[in-house]
Amino acid sequence: MFESANLSHQVSKLVYHREEPKLRAALLNAQYDLFENGRFPVLILIAGVEGAGKGETVNLLNEWMDPRHIYAHAFPAPSDEERERPPMWRFWRALPPKGKIGVFFGAWHTMPIVGRVQGVIGEGEFSQHIAEILRFEKMLADEDVLLLKFWFHLSKDQQKKRLKALEKDPKTRWRVTDIEWKYFKIYNKFVKVCEPFLRKTSTGEAPWIVVAGADPRYRALTVGRHLLAAMRERLDEKPVKRLPGKTPPLLPAADNLNVLRALKLDQPLTKADYAKQLEKWQGRLNVLSRHPRFKNISVVMVFEGNDAAGKGGAIRRLTGALDARSYHSVPVAAPTEEERAQPYLWRFWRHVPRHGRITIFDRSWYGRVLVERVEGFCSEGDWMRAYTEINDFEQQLTRQNIVVVKYWLAISKDEQLRRFKAREKVAFKHFKITADDWRNRKKWNDYELAICDMVDRTSTSIAPWTLVEANNKYYARLKVLKTLCQSIESALEQVKVGK
Repeated sequence: MFESANLSHQVSKLVYHREEPKLRAALLNAQYDLFENGRFPVLILIAGVEGAGKGETVNLLNEWMDPRHIYAHAFPAPSDEERERPPMWRFWRALPPKGKIGVFFGAWHTMPIVGRVQGVIGEGEFSQHIAEILRFEKMLADEDVLLLKFWFHLSKDQQKKRLKALEKDPKTRWRVTDIEWKYFKIYNKFVKVCEPFLRKTSTGEAPWIVVAGADPRYRALTVGRHLLAAMRERLDEKPVKRLPGKTPPLLPAADNLNVLRALKLDQPLTKADYAKQLEKWQGRLNVLSRHPRFKNISVVMVFEGNDAAGKGGAIRRLTGALDARSYHSVPVAAPTEEERAQPYLWRFWRHVPRHGRITIFDRSWYGRVLVERVEGFCSEGDWMRAYTEINDFEQQLTRQNIVVVKYWLAISKDEQLRRFKAREKVAFKHFKITADDWRNRKKWNDYELAICDMVDRTSTSIAPWTLVEANNKYYARLKVLKTLCQSIESALEQVKVGK
């Protein structure tokens, strides 16, 4: 793959000065068409060997196009804030919205490559990183992101010559540090790791474009032409309308197991017993949240359930036991314009907590496989792939010492009707009942099958679902508190033993 890039690629000044103005004008027009179109974002990854002109190319793109609509990000070593979240977090939140161009100077491929070259990670872990990168880039493509990946290459002799030239010139000497020379010394190791990496991560949706970096004019025209062609092709193609999912929910599993109908929804607990136990478990939660080792973990809580199942009441009993500065509650409704301009999971990615904090999602990313699936708000392909994307997301959370606790609060159809009618009668509860609630109730069976599919496909050993029998609100609130405390205690014990 690198052999062709090592060949001499030269562009004369005459050719460059003839082509450059036309290319700049065409790129600028494509950028404005992208902004007006607003149908998809463009993400450009800039990577490769040191001294191959990566920084100059990024500066050139900003010069050639309107910088107001370009989001350029460099990714040095992770900060303390970033290390407390999944490694992908800093890339997730930097993604450009639809209609804009993002330029990532180094991205999710950098740390695995460097780790493998330095011997910090083994072949197995490196292969795992490659598999995760492939799934993530596939997700970006499915979300209509136009992903362009440029790898800038130099031969070892060319790199040495380039670094010496930069070091010799007082104006560019600052660009060459001990790090650049350190990487030069391991050039052969670097190429040995990078060449198979590029082959394995070059896909139909997101191929690597290897750019010979020795000649700046050739380099600039190559990147500019590839970028223009990709943008123009996507802009000029007729939009493909994704039809809402009109297929019925999947059939029950072959064993005909319905996890919801297997629940005993009416659990006995008196109000007096509830009051005694509530104080006990709230106190226990408070102590756990102030434990010295709690600063080494964080908690993400997901609350889903039937309408009127008591999610809000359960959340209030949790937050009543916590310092208001230690948690963040995220109520999830229909996505905003800002959120619709990003991949589906983006609005949840950005709320991932730091260590020592708790984030509570009142409704969550599971909306895609529940309401969006049943109501036909997304295509069948979108909600089918969501299961894998959700499991990947939660796995990344747990690897970072984030405790993922997921609750489904279940009530019977008769109990839901009783609560709906009670809400209509009480003035200060009117806001809790809407026309959508009554409409969703008519699709009870469809939702039930979607819930069973969701639990079956996303209840994992690292992030299991807790099914809460919620006909008795008192019982449900205590079960939520108990399982949360147990999950945190287990995480704190693992931190203690260094797992």
